[in-house]
Amino acid sequence: MIKHIVMFKLKESAEGSDKAVNIQRLKAKLEALSGKIDEIKFFEVGINFSDNGVAYDLVLDSKFESKESLYSYQKNPEHVKVADFVHKVCEDRVVVDYIICMCLAP
Repeated sequence: MIKHIVMFKLKESAEGSDKAVNIQRLKAKLEALSGKIDEIKFFEVGINFSDNGVAYDLVLDSKFESKESLYSYQKNPEHVKVADFVHKVCEDRVVVDYIICMCLAP
């Protein structure tokens, strides 16, 4: 199983809307993907409430069966549409992809 985490920091304004509106728009666009892309096994989108200066605005926490299914998701036309919006409204983003280890305690 693959864990895919993305954190987004949005611009103060973009695409004719302020940051707060674009956060909600991006959240809705991301959440809509889970019903459109079969490769998604788990998908959660959260909005940051901390006023810490280093905090990002939005996080995506998702799971995929394999690296191949993650790559397939990333090439899916529905994902590409959301990625195009991300490039317009985000000033920064960070990504972590890793294999989930199902380790058993001795």
